Parts: sequence; C-alpha cells; structure tokens
Amino acid sequence: MRRSYRFLLRPTSKQAAALVACLEDHRALYNAALEHRRTAYAKAGVSVRYGDQSAELKHIRADDPGGQGRWSFSSQQATLRRLDRAFRAFFDRVKAGRTPGFPRFKGPGRFDSVEWPKDGDGCRWDSQPEHPTATYVRLQGVGHVRVHQHRPIRGRVKTISAKREGSCWYVVLSCDDVPAEPLPATGATAGIDMGVASLVTTSDGAHLANPRHLATTSGRLAEAQRVLDRKKRGSKRRRKAVARVAALHGKVRRQRLDHAHKAALVLVRGYDVIVHEDLRIRNMTRSASGTIDQPGRNVAAKSGLNRSILDAGWGVFLTVLAYKAESAGRELIAVNPAGTSRTCSRCGHGAKENRVSQAVFRCQGCGHAAHADVNAATNVLRAGLALRQAAEAA
Repeated sequence: MRRSYRFLLRPTSKQAAALVACLEDHRALYNAALEHRRTAYAKAGVSVRYGDQSAELKHIRADDPGGQGRWSFSSQQATLRRLDRAFRAFFDRVKAGRTPGFPRFKGPGRFDSVEWPKDGDGCRWDSQPEHPTATYVRLQGVGHVRVHQHRPIRGRVKTISAKREGSCWYVVLSCDDVPAEPLPATGATAGIDMGVASLVTTSDGAHLANPRHLATTSGRLAEAQRVLDRKKRGSKRRRKAVARVAALHGKVRRQRLDHAHKAALVLVRGYDVIVHEDLRIRNMTRSASGTIDQPGRNVAAKSGLNRSILDAGWGVFLTVLAYKAESAGRELIAVNPAGTSRTCSRCGHGAKENRVSQAVFRCQGCGHAAHADVNAATNVLRAGLALRQAAEAA
C-alpha cells in the first residue's frame, strides 16, 4: 500500500530564501507554460502538449542558468505535468457537461508546493545518514535541510515534495510498499451515521463528539478579518494581517485532522466491519442562494447548516478512516444513505414523520422509539451487511 508522511522542515535563513526562490521560479514556469498554450491555440489553433513543453526545458535552463537552471530538471517536468493534469481535468469537465473552469494563472498565494518525482533525482531523503541525532533532506539548489522527523517512515520513498504553509515549510514523502499492520480481530461490526451534533454515532449507541473547531475559533477569526479589512492593500501591515488569518485557519485545519485521526482509530480498533454512508458532501453543502430571477429559500439556515457540515469535516474523517481500515485489515463498506434517517430499524416503515426532531425517532407504524442517529446507524449497518452478503453470493 502507499502512504504519505509529512514532516516539518527547519531551514536556515539562506535555505528558506532558496526555498522561496525555488517556489517562485516553478510558479513562473507554470504560468509561462500556461501562457504558451493559450497563445498557441488563440493565434495558430495549435494545441501544445506536455511533451512539447518538456522538450523546451533544456533551452530554457541554458538561457537562464542563474534562475531556472538552478533547479532539478525532473522537478520542473513535474510542474509541467501539473499543468497538463489541469488541462486534462478541464477537458473532462467539458465532456461531462459540467462547469469547465479553464486553468488559471497562479498568483503568489496560489502555488505552494514543488515536487521531485523520484528520490535520488534532484533530491535525497536522509541525505546525511551518518548524523547521530538529526535527519536531513537534500534538495537541489537548496542544500541539506534539517527535518523534524517525529516518527519513523515505512516502505520505499518514491516522491518528495516541499510545501509552504504560512511561514512554515514541510517535506511530504510518498512511500510505496508500506507494509500493512493488521489488528487482532474483534468479531464486532458497526454501522455509523455522520452528523453535526455528534461527528459519528454507531449502531450500538456510541457517540463520538464533534468539537466544532471553526465555531470555537470564529471570534478570533472575525476579529482578525476585521483587522485585515482595515489595512491598505500592498502594505506590510496587510501582509501580516493576512498571515494572521491564514495561521488561524491552519490551526483549525490541523485540529480537525487530528480529531479525525483519533476518532477513526477508535472505530478501527473496535470493529472488524465498519459500514458508513456514501455521502455526496459537495452536493449536500451546495448554496441555496439561487439566482436573481429565482432566489432561494431559507438561505441563512442553509448557509449555517453548510458551515456546520464543513466544520465537522466529514470528508476528512472518511478519508482517514479508509486508509486506517486498509492498514489495519478492517473491512469498510459504503452504502447509499437514502431513507436511512426516516426508516424504522425495527419494522421497516419509512416516513418523514418518523423523524420527530434532530435527536428523536418515533415510528408512526409500530411505535418504536430510539435516538434518531442510532436508528439511522442501524439501518446503515443492515444495508451494508446485505451488500456484503450479496457480493459473497455472487
């Protein structure tokens, strides 16, 4: 299996300046390649491909030895592939009839990472193995940068990326052939219902809390945003205010990810089979504002619900749960969530009147009463086990 590891970099002041220059030159290369494609098609009707632009890299580097020529050839190829993927995704959206979203030029705040596709080609993980206490990564044009390696890595390092978040730099390792770490069997199965009051409710009645990290930080975020709005564009004080807002959002993101890891670990340790709803989160959090001709209804309430769903981090949690289940040898099943919250888990009667409130379920057919999320989780589990049985019989 493949796994990614992320570690904090501790560059010197000269190395930090080199990392900034590396990121800026790769951004300039991306934008120049995008402009090349746009101009060639607009003036001559010619579609420029990745192979054409990669072949020109040799001449670009020779003409600019103190700029583009400083960096790894393979990392620049990775930047051109990044643009090529953006164009392929654009054409896929056009064919599917969705809103296309043509690839855009990257501003200074929209390009935050550089990738080296192969360990040993312009980069080297653990470049000073003889060092007794520290780990280093060597990046061409930057040097040996110290890494805060807080845990061991497993598998074979395939790609290395340097990523900037605010004022911090991170190294991201993508490793292949990572061995699985199966956990002992428990013999237990569970269905889980995703929610806002509780992040997860299991079919046996357990509730995993939703900390609401964004709501907790909303006061400080609002104040930081007000300070930002008063600053003059282009000023040094505005840049500091932007960094403050970004730091608060970064903290919320890290808190949400940390809680997702802990909640997923509880489930993976406790159950052999976990059934969850196959949620379409993007559709669920779509704006209700509508258009000028047909304005939406209950826009404020829908906006608050969307904010609560996104603050809960369902997508992050399900992603973390999937790879932890794979590593632990657990079985994860996704089922269609339609009707699970309004169907009685005892008699099967389905009606919207069964859901009395957010927390109370009372069947209008048989009178069965239960916590609404526990009832939904039980239905999710039953649907997942039916899918599993059908797959085994096929």
